[in-house]
Formats: sequence, structure tokens, C-alpha cells
Amino acid sequence: MSAPIVIAGAGLAGLRTAEELRRAGYAGELVVIGDEAHAPYDRPPLSKQFVRGEIDSTPLRPQEFYSEKDIDLRLKTAAVGVDTAVKKVRLADGSAVEYEHLVIATGLTPRKLPGTEDVTGVHVLRSHDDAVAIRAGARAAEHALIIGAGFIGCELAASLRAEGLSVVLVEPQPTPLAGVLGAEVGELVARLHRAEKVDLRCGIGVDTLLADPDGRVRGARLADGSEVPAQLVVAGIGSRPVTDWLADSGIELAEPTAGGGVFADETGRTSVPGVWAVGDVAAWRTPTGEHRRIEHWTNAGEQAKLLTCALLGVEPPSTPQVPYFWSDQYDLKIQALGTPRASDEIRILADDGRKFLAYYIREGRLAGVVGAGMTGRVMKMRAAIAAAAPVEELLGATQ
Repeated sequence: MSAPIVIAGAGLAGLRTAEELRRAGYAGELVVIGDEAHAPYDRPPLSKQFVRGEIDSTPLRPQEFYSEKDIDLRLKTAAVGVDTAVKKVRLADGSAVEYEHLVIATGLTPRKLPGTEDVTGVHVLRSHDDAVAIRAGARAAEHALIIGAGFIGCELAASLRAEGLSVVLVEPQPTPLAGVLGAEVGELVARLHRAEKVDLRCGIGVDTLLADPDGRVRGARLADGSEVPAQLVVAGIGSRPVTDWLADSGIELAEPTAGGGVFADETGRTSVPGVWAVGDVAAWRTPTGEHRRIEHWTNAGEQAKLLTCALLGVEPPSTPQVPYFWSDQYDLKIQALGTPRASDEIRILADDGRKFLAYYIREGRLAGVVGAGMTGRVMKMRAAIAAAAPVEELLGATQ
């Protein structure tokens, strides 16, 4: 009997890959390894409904799914190494598992504020357990400080304001999401948060966290010398791919300056035969030839389909994939379709003071659309983005 397909990582990408393998007819042994105690769960609600106390769990599948699909789900046992010569993954409990194919789906780990390991009340958000700790901290706090106005920081600011906390949101860049969506659209997001009474401070960082004698955080001193109170601090300062366990494996990794991750082709093949990579940890080759990691929920499922087809030798779907992601903040859904970049020419097509729509233009063609509260107008541009339609033609057709 041949060795199993082993999926290292029990997050969304790992689960979607297991689902696609079974859906495509793979009937062999399938092992999914995860370092957490929880079966695969949905991360986006953690910063929203979960933190607000509206839900207590976010499972992606009921527990019986894994037995019904004959998936050997091994939790609380991280992959700590791989020997590609003999095709074995070493686990944290000292055991090892052989594989015929290995799928790397270990995702990301959040960056923590240096020097805060012994300060109570300082958190990051990536896992279910992180969200449990933040929710408990929010219930006991009056003031919150969020460091970093990326998607996680903005969503948490909205959730904590909804829970009645006073929120200071600090961001070194000129606006929230400036590095992702550009300062022009970032200013529209800033306006949204200011309207909800978030104390948004951009262009500034945190100098020092302030703690009581018992080690509990009480606030922070910012780079401009001002002090803000906080019984709850959450750092949303980015993440890094979980690839340490691949050291000395021979599997090629991207340079940290390029975002890191596991180098893979456009179907997830890595530099080592029989080893694949999918999801947030994977730097797939794009149609332009560059390798990029895409940290979006929908991307995990789309990559899982393509990887499964390549691994099993079946025809992949022919429909062009248009990247999509969203962020729920207050009563608005901020959506991005395509590949918007801060360096693109950005044209605001609609802005009513709260809702907005923006085109992202690259070399005269539509590369992406970002909208807040304008779901229909965003999603109808999928075909135009896939075709890289000339923007002037699109604008002429709407006049």
C-alpha cells in the first residue's frame, strides 16, 4: 500500500485541499496535521462576531465530516521537520509520518511587539485562543489601543467600538491600509473610523508600553511623546509565513524581503518533487512570472482546486481566477476584486460620504475595484478585470 497524502496545516487551505482531493475521487489515505487543539475553523469572524461575543466557535465543518470523508485529522501535533529524501514528516510529539505527497499549508504566525512577553493585556490575533483572550480582555477594559491599521486592526477597532470601548488606533503610515489600497482610499477608510469616534492617529508609532507594578498594561507612550490609556492592547503589525520547520529540507523558500513563503509554480509544485504548497504560506508564480503570496480567504479554495488537479493529473478549471477579499467594518462591507495596488492610478467613481467605489488602473487597464457598501457595483466588474479592459472604454460605456 502506498504512503498517504499528508497535509501539514489544519487551517482553511489545508481543509480545502483535503476536500478537493476527496471530491476529485482520491480514495487513498489522507492525513491532516494541525498544531492547534481545534479542528479547522474560520478565521475572519474572530475579529468581528467572535470578539463581540455573538458566537463562540467558527468550525468550517462538523466533527463527523472528517470520519465520513475518511480524513485522519491529527491535532495538537505540529510538523517540526521534513526529510524529503525518505519522504517523512517529523512531528512535535517525536513521531514521524511517511508521505507520497506532502502539501505544505502551515499558514502564518503574527508578529509580536518586542519586549512585551511579560506584559499582561497585550495580544495578537490569529488563532481561536487569541480571540478568546481578546474577548475576555475587552470585557474587563474601558480603553483599548490597537497598533496597526491594517485589516485586522480596522476590524478590531470597529468591533471594540461596538462593544462600547474607547479605542485609539495607531498607524505609522499616512492612512489605514495605505500600503495595500493606497492613501487615497485609505483616507476614505480613515473617515469611516473617525465618524465612529475612533481616535485614529496616523503617521505615528508606539514608543513604549506602560505597565503597572504587577505587569499589567495601563497604556502607551507614542512616538510624539503623548500618552494614551489602555487596559487592552492588540498588535496588528503583520505576520510571517510558518516555514521554520522546513530548514535543511531542500525546499526553496522566497526571500523574507519578498514576503517569504514557499516557492511554488502556478499549481503549487515546489522545488522538490512530491512536495506542494498552498494558502498563505505559498508564494505561487503569477501570470506575470513573479512569485507572490496572497493572504485571502477565497484564494485558499481556488489554489486547492488547482493543486488537486495537478497532483492527480486531471484537467484544471478553465475559468480565469479573479482574486477577491473583503473586510466587514461597522455596517459596511469593504470589498476588493482583482489585484489593487497602492502604486496603481486610483480613480474614485462614487463617494457619498460613507460608501465609495474606486477603480485601480494599471497601464490604462482595469486591474482592480475596491468598494465600501457597493457590493453590486464591485462584483459586476469581475469580467472586466479578468479581461484587463481599457478603463476609458468602461467609463465611456457608463456615461
